[in-house]
Amino acid sequence: MSRTPAKRSPNVPLRWILMLVGVVVVFGGVFFVKGFFAKQTNNFFDNMPQPAVAVSTYDAKSERWSSSGEAVGTFVAVNGTDVTTEAGGVVRSIEFDAGQPVAAGAVLVRLNTANEDATLKALQASAQLARVQADRWQKLSRDQLVSKDDAQQKLTAAATAQAQVEAQRALVAQKTIRAPFSGVLGIRKVNLGQYVAPGAAVVSLQQLDPIYLDFSLPEQEIGKMVVGTRIRASVDALPGQVFEGEVTAIEPQVDANTRNFKVQATLPNPDRAVRPGGFAKVGFDLGGARDVVVIPQTAVSFNPYGNAVFVVSKVKRKPGEKDMQGKPLTGDKFVVTQRFVKTGATRGDLIAVTDGLKPGEQVVTSGLLKLRNDAEVTINNDVQPSADARPSVENR
Repeated sequence: MSRTPAKRSPNVPLRWILMLVGVVVVFGGVFFVKGFFAKQTNNFFDNMPQPAVAVSTYDAKSERWSSSGEAVGTFVAVNGTDVTTEAGGVVRSIEFDAGQPVAAGAVLVRLNTANEDATLKALQASAQLARVQADRWQKLSRDQLVSKDDAQQKLTAAATAQAQVEAQRALVAQKTIRAPFSGVLGIRKVNLGQYVAPGAAVVSLQQLDPIYLDFSLPEQEIGKMVVGTRIRASVDALPGQVFEGEVTAIEPQVDANTRNFKVQATLPNPDRAVRPGGFAKVGFDLGGARDVVVIPQTAVSFNPYGNAVFVVSKVKRKPGEKDMQGKPLTGDKFVVTQRFVKTGATRGDLIAVTDGLKPGEQVVTSGLLKLRNDAEVTINNDVQPSADARPSVENR
């Protein structure tokens, strides 16, 4: 039997179409409502009044600063060395006390010289004999009993013998170790009966008055620093004390690695308050006083792309401005504008602004992280950051 194929209902495509239309209408309505509410929410937050940020301010002012600089340095002894011996030997006597001052030429250590003394005596006897023989042959030569050549050989032998005596005497002197200059001794490094090899350190010797102070400056300052410039030095170990001196030498060469050059100052140190190797903070004036605009360092936002400050200005409110409760606001308001500036030297809590700011302009000194361009602020200067050119920290 043959089967008659079923006919496709003509209403099926219409149901699918109606279903798709219904889905589009439903989901379209959902997305429309969601987008509408999102837009209204964004409009609300965009137009919502921002509360004013409480900040403290400072009026930029003009001051006359002389060109000055700061550096860190190290104290160096004018003369300082580890006293050594030129000849080896056994320590026979120690004739100094550790940590005591000594004068130049003072005996510090004597080494055993028994063998050298005996050799010296033998050489002195030989030299004396050679001298007597030379004198006798000179007399015979004048009487023409010997040749002048033989007499000259005797004179040479006598001079050679005397030179051997002097060499031996110098060897004996090398075993008496003396202070090469006046200074203060350190802790001794040898003991009685100890064998000391040539070149071995015996004791440290440092000349403390006067004392050098070495520090480095960038090459931009090489034309400003001159010999005779007065410097001030302070050390952490002696708070409150300032040591003054003057520049006595400037290294003519700039270090190719650091682009710095070395400067050496000489300072009197009669009390031996500072010691070689100590750390010091160095300050100096280079002259050339000039007027600069100064503000507290807390007012500057230091960034890799440039330093900036927030400048406060008074502007009129726009019509329709309201506060957080929706109440209308009238009158003037304070807003801040970020401005990039060029900064220069610092002095205590203050910093010089070389470009971008004028005297009298008001800058924000606290609350910078909460600010943006055209943000409204309220000024509260009851608590101010320090703005002292010579700040001192209280020791609590």
